[in-house]
Amino acid sequence: MAKHSNLKDPFAEREAGKYARPIPSRELILEIMRERGVPQKLEEIATQLELTEAEDIESLRRRLNAMERDGQLLKNRRDRYCVVDHTDLIAGRVIGHAEGFGFLRPDEGGEDLYLSSKEMRALMHDDRALVSVRGVDRRGRREGGLIQVLERNTQRLVGRLFQERGISYVVPDNKHIAHDILIPEEHLCAAQPGQFVLVEIIEQPTRQRDPIGKITQVIGDHMAPGMEIEVAIRSFDLPAEWPDAVLDQIAGMDENVPEAAKAGREDLRHLPLVTIDGEDARDFDDAVYCERTAKGWKLYVAIADVSAYVLPGTALDEEAQKRGTSVYFPDRVIPMLPEILSNGLCSLKPEVERLCMVCEMYITAEGGILRARFFSGLMRSKARLTYTEVAKLLVEGDKGLRRQYRDLLPHLEELHALYRVLRRAREERGAMDFDTQESRIVFGEGKKIEKIVPVVRNDAHRLIEECMLAANTATARYLARQKIPHVVRVHEGPNAEKLTDLRAFLGRLGLNLGGGDTPEPKDYFVLSDQIAGRPDEHLIQTILLRSMSQAVYGPEKKGHFGLALDAYTHFTSPIRRYPDLLVHRAIRHSLEGKQKGEFPYTASDMVVLGEHCSFTERRADDATRDVVAWLKCEYMQDKLGEQFEGVISTVTGFGFFVELKDVFIEGLVHISTLDKDYFHYDPVGYRLQGERTGKVYRLGDSVEVVVARVDLDERKIDLELVKAEAKPAPAGRPRKRRRK
Repeated sequence: MAKHSNLKDPFAEREAGKYARPIPSRELILEIMRERGVPQKLEEIATQLELTEAEDIESLRRRLNAMERDGQLLKNRRDRYCVVDHTDLIAGRVIGHAEGFGFLRPDEGGEDLYLSSKEMRALMHDDRALVSVRGVDRRGRREGGLIQVLERNTQRLVGRLFQERGISYVVPDNKHIAHDILIPEEHLCAAQPGQFVLVEIIEQPTRQRDPIGKITQVIGDHMAPGMEIEVAIRSFDLPAEWPDAVLDQIAGMDENVPEAAKAGREDLRHLPLVTIDGEDARDFDDAVYCERTAKGWKLYVAIADVSAYVLPGTALDEEAQKRGTSVYFPDRVIPMLPEILSNGLCSLKPEVERLCMVCEMYITAEGGILRARFFSGLMRSKARLTYTEVAKLLVEGDKGLRRQYRDLLPHLEELHALYRVLRRAREERGAMDFDTQESRIVFGEGKKIEKIVPVVRNDAHRLIEECMLAANTATARYLARQKIPHVVRVHEGPNAEKLTDLRAFLGRLGLNLGGGDTPEPKDYFVLSDQIAGRPDEHLIQTILLRSMSQAVYGPEKKGHFGLALDAYTHFTSPIRRYPDLLVHRAIRHSLEGKQKGEFPYTASDMVVLGEHCSFTERRADDATRDVVAWLKCEYMQDKLGEQFEGVISTVTGFGFFVELKDVFIEGLVHISTLDKDYFHYDPVGYRLQGERTGKVYRLGDSVEVVVARVDLDERKIDLELVKAEAKPAPAGRPRKRRRK
C-alpha cells in the first residue's frame, strides 16, 4: 500500500491484523469525505488517501461498495460517493406483505417504517434499503420513501407458472413477495402452466416493471404427492442436500463405534438404560436410568455423544451449523446430521454399543437437584420403549407388558416415583404446564391424508420431559460455574404492553393476575389453578400463553420465565439441535481440563450463534406450519358445503378463525359474511361486537360453520356461519393478483 505521511489512520493496526495488504479503514474514509463535504468519485477518494497502485485502488473500490451496502455511503447518478446523514436517512431490512405494501426494520432498532405499495415496487422481501422519513400516515406510522437499494437478498424463489394473453409469469409461493416474476419465452425451461418451478431472478424489480426471471428447474405438478414438502424446502431455503465435502467426510463411517473411541470412558454397559419415545420417533438420542438412594434418587440421563464425531471447523460441523436444527415434516424429516450419524452412530438403539455424554444427578425426596456430575460414557440400551407401552406398564398395570419387561420394571417404577416428585416441585416453584392440543396427520395410499388425530399426552410423556428438564437445568448450572462461553435458552416474561392488555381482559372476567408490574411465574400458576374446570379455561390459557415472549437462544443469563428457572439450557438433543451440540462441546472442554482461553468460541461468537440458531428454529417452525396448512387444505377440498361444530380460536379486525371440532383444522369466517351489521373489533376483549344488534363473537365461543371455499395456494380455508345460509364457492384457480 502507498505510504501516506499526512494521513494517520486511527485503526491502521486493526486493518493490518486483518489483511496482508491493509487498506484505509472505514472510519478514515468517512473522516476525509466529511472534511471535503462534497460527493467524490473513486479516483478522488484514492488521491486523498494517497493510493496510487492499481491493487490498492481496487481494494478501495470494494470497500466503498461494502460501505454502500451497509448504508454508510450513497452513490449518486454521477457515480460519486457521499456520506449518508443518518439523522435523515435510515438503513434497514425490508419486510414484504402479500397485499403489496411493506415495512423497513431499521438496522439500529426502533419502530418499523411503513412502505407503501408504490415504494415497494422496486423492493422485494428481505432486501436491505436506505429510506428517508417522509412523514406520518393516517394510522400514525412513520412512512418511508426509498432512496437506494443497498442489498438484494432474493436471488431465486419457488412458485407456480401461469400464462395470460401470451405473457408467462410465476406467482411466488412466499406470501411476503407480492410481485409476479415475468418469464421470457426463452427462459420457460419446458415448464407447463400450473406447475411449481424454481426461478432465478435475472433482473430485479424497478419502479417501472416487475422482476424478470428464468426457470431453472421444474419441481412438479400442483397436486403431486409430496409436492408440499418440495415447495417448502425451496420457499424457506432449507438446506436439504449434503455437500460433497460432507459426503467425503462420512464416507468411511459405519454403524460400529471405533474401538479407539471407547478408550477413557466410563463403562455403563451394565446399567439398564432405556429409551422412551413415540411410536413414530425417527431418532433415539436420550436414555434414562433411575435408582433409589438414602436421600432420594440417582438419575442418569445419557445423551448420544455427537460431539465425539462432529468436530469444530469440519465440513460436517459447518453444514450442521448452517442447518441449525432438524426439520420434522409429516412423514419426512430434513435432518441436521447425515443418516449415518442421526440414525446410526448417534442413535441409541437396543443392545448396541454407543458413545454417550452423561448427566448423573442426585435428586432429593423434595425434587431438588442435590448435585450433578458429567462424564463421557459407553452404554448399551436395554430396550426401546414407547410412551404408550410405558403408560400401560406404570399407570394401567398391563400384566402382559409387566411380564415382558420384568427385569426393567423396578427402575421404571422408580422413574415414575421420581417423576411425581419432580412434578410436585415444578408446581411449587410455579412453572407453567398448559396442555395445548396437538394433532398428527395419518396418511393412506399415495400419501393422501386419511385422517387427522389428536396427540394424547400421558404420564410417560411427562416423565421423560421432567428427566430432560432436570438434565438441562443441571447443565446450565454446571456451565455457569465453569465460566465457559455457551448458549442458554432465554424466555423472558411479558412486556408492559402485553401485560396491560392481559389484565384488562382478565378484569372483564372478574379475574386478577398477581405480581403488579412484574408478575412472576408463580402468579401465572396460581391463576391457571383458579380457572381449572371453568368452561372458558382453554380460552384463558390461550391468552396467558400469548402474553409471554418467544423463547430464543443467546449467551445472556436471563432465565426461563415459563419454567420458573434462573438458568436453563439445551443439553438433551445434539442430534437435532445445534445449540445442544455447542453445549456438549463446552462440557467436553471442561471435562478434558483445558484452559478456558483454549475454548474455540468466544462470548461474541455465542451472540452470533444464538441469533443464528434462533433464526433456524423459527425457519423450521414456519416451514412445518406451511406444509401442515397445505395438507389440511388438501384434506378439506372434498368437504365443501359440509357443516362442522367449532370454537373461535382467534379474533381479528377482519373476522375470526374457527377450529373445527374433531378435525383440528382452522378456517376464517370473514367479517363480510356476518349479520348485516357493522362489527367493531375489541382487541382487549378478543371479540367482535355488532353496532346495531349487539351480537358478540368472542374467543372461545362455540359456533356452527359450513366450508365455503378452500384455496390451496393461499393455504386458506373460508368458513361461513350456518345460519347465514352460505353457498359453497367452487375451488377454482388461486386468487389472481392485480396485474401491474
